Amino acid sequence: MADSLNVPPQSQATDSLLRRLAGPSTTKAGLATDQTDINRVIAEASKGSKFYENEKRKDKDLTKKIERILKQRDEARKGVDIAHVEHSVDQLLAKMEAQRDLSQIIVHVDMDAFYANVELLDNPRLKGTIFAVGHGVLTTASYEARKFGIRSGMPEYIAKKLYPDLVVLPCNFGRYSEMSKKVMDIFRRYDPNMCAASVDEGYLNITHYCEEHVLTAEECVQQMRQTVEMETRLTVSAGIAPNKMLAKICSDRNKPNGQFKLDFNPQAVKAFMQDLSIRKVPGIGRVNERLLESIGIRTCGDIYTHRAALSLMDKQFGLHYLLQTYLGIASNHVEPYHRDERKSIGAERTFSAISEKEKIFKKLEEVAAELEDDMENRGWTGKTVTLKYKLDTYKVYTRAKSFDRWISTKKEDLFAIGKELLLPELPLRIRLIGLRVTKLKDLREDADSKPGGIKRFFESTSASSSPRKKRKVDVHQDEGPRLSQDGYEEAMPGFHDEDEEELEDEDDIDYLEHPPGGKPISSASTFATPVASGSKMSSKPTSMSRLTAKRDFSTGPSRSTSPEKPSPSKHCTKPPSRAAEPGGEVQSQICPICSRTMEMDNTAFNAHIDFCLSKGAIMEAQVEASSSSNSRRSTSVRPSPRKHGPSKKLLRRGRGR
Repeated sequence: MADSLNVPPQSQATDSLLRRLAGPSTTKAGLATDQTDINRVIAEASKGSKFYENEKRKDKDLTKKIERILKQRDEARKGVDIAHVEHSVDQLLAKMEAQRDLSQIIVHVDMDAFYANVELLDNPRLKGTIFAVGHGVLTTASYEARKFGIRSGMPEYIAKKLYPDLVVLPCNFGRYSEMSKKVMDIFRRYDPNMCAASVDEGYLNITHYCEEHVLTAEECVQQMRQTVEMETRLTVSAGIAPNKMLAKICSDRNKPNGQFKLDFNPQAVKAFMQDLSIRKVPGIGRVNERLLESIGIRTCGDIYTHRAALSLMDKQFGLHYLLQTYLGIASNHVEPYHRDERKSIGAERTFSAISEKEKIFKKLEEVAAELEDDMENRGWTGKTVTLKYKLDTYKVYTRAKSFDRWISTKKEDLFAIGKELLLPELPLRIRLIGLRVTKLKDLREDADSKPGGIKRFFESTSASSSPRKKRKVDVHQDEGPRLSQDGYEEAMPGFHDEDEEELEDEDDIDYLEHPPGGKPISSASTFATPVASGSKMSSKPTSMSRLTAKRDFSTGPSRSTSPEKPSPSKHCTKPPSRAAEPGGEVQSQICPICSRTMEMDNTAFNAHIDFCLSKGAIMEAQVEASSSSNSRRSTSVRPSPRKHGPSKKLLRRGRGR
């Protein structure tokens, strides 16, 4: 493999930077176990790009953060009886073990190289060919291509350095959505209340189906997979386990076109987790992996070994979440997406960097038109509009404006608001622009309850808001650790990278647009949700929406909190200073990030949002929330999850979409 890749000599890049440049998809099924040579090819090919410099800066920042954490750990250990701390953690583990629920049969289904296999349906001559799907950036790669290190989220020209004869096909999202619907309809025969996690994967609870049809879990899943292949000619892999986290891990075990069932007993579950790489745990990406490695945690079994350090550093790492991971305990609640879980709706576009004002406004118009279509078709309005833009240096900024009325959903009005927010920032050189509407109002819900009353949504609402909205605000104000619907922690606190999802925005790579010695590659893309459920951030089409049930601090992308002076050049490529202009009328404003109500003008409001969206502020907020909950954990643990029979669960979950 190394010879065929023409691996460059070892450079000065650190091992951590090489791993970071490799991207977030390095755990994809079908990739080589040792990707060292592949990572070096990627690093050398991206040198000299702004993306490379930005990733190098992030890597250096994370290194400094780790150094601080290690100092804090050493300080926390001084004068502490480690054996006593370990004993306390062991008691907590015993209480958590007593709450383990093995009563439900949860299945995670994941289509195999979905886009690539859909293309094979329409062009059988591709069989055996090393090919990928995408434009500029790959959205997926065939399993034959993955053997060469080619994967989703990778720039096309980098992929061709790994395999020069790679065939790259354009995306056909309409066809993918069509096939996705057929597959999901089959899954719903086995669980009408399944949760579609994206266009090509989902969770099912088949407990009731198995009992009703007198099938074992393995027989049921085998039947389901065969039905999918027979009716669609596509293959699917599946994991069978007592909860969603374990099921998702298991679905990757026998890819492609396979299934894996974990034994439903505590000993088997803990043995399964013991040697599992921490990176395999859903929700732990590159940043958290490196943070955990810095204190010696590389496998889930290491969590127990270092339990004292985690207890002393609970605010930084989230002891409760990691103990759940070590035990293999997680949510087994499966339910489809509900409209009232949405907290924002938006659209964004990525493109080759531009600086001409007219071209920027043209992109903004396109985004406004898409957002109009989404809001009208889906029945939403809101009271805060946020403009997002990414400079060609990869720094992300947002500007927001709140209203005391429900805003118009017309593209002309959305564009006008976006333009008002953008003008003071010019001149800019940007590669992404987006609009997001928050503090939402469900027009469908209101139309159902009071027909003919939609007009009043565009009147003043400063005097009151809906009870449901108030409940949402309360939730945001008291946010602690991210919890599942049945009360399990789902993420580590305190650390979040804007591209730390399973896949980065596949267009967020500068060197794909300016490959050394090559022509710029156009990779403008429009994001639209192909399934009703909340999509994970991936290389598949996705909206800017975020669901309340999946608490996500990237609602406002992180940015530098320190002001930077504009570049002396005509086109500003650094974060610009805010234009000196009157802040406008002082009014009551609700921050879409922290949900605090404040009396201030729009200039002060934007400054507050800048602070809220800084990584430091996010970390402090999470640490504070985690700290306030730790005292409660020391004396108690959360109530045991309800154990229920299949019929009761179906009744409870049977609300439909």
